[in-house]
Amino acid sequence: MGLQPGPIRRIEKTRESPSQNLASKLTMKAPKGAIFEEKYRVVAVDGQRLTIRGVRSGKVLTIVNPDPDTPLTPAEYPPGKLIKLSDPSRSPAN
Repeated sequence: MGLQPGPIRRIEKTRESPSQNLASKLTMKAPKGAIFEEKYRVVAVDGQRLTIRGVRSGKVLTIVNPDPDTPLTPAEYPPGKLIKLSDPSRSPAN
């Protein structure tokens, strides 16, 4: 009489790894104010719109000028010009 093998049972782990769970909850969103820490190149100027691309991130932003009396011009923002955005919430109040 030898040993008789019992039924084969498969054990599956259903618990998620804590680090995997944490990583899945984190997003790749930039921290608040991060757009003001990057430099941008002017891509296009079209009257009231300025299109720029982040040097590091490659993110494309379109800035709309709220003042129709002072249009944005290619002379002021030539394509390829390197600019940095300023945070209006950090400037002193008028």
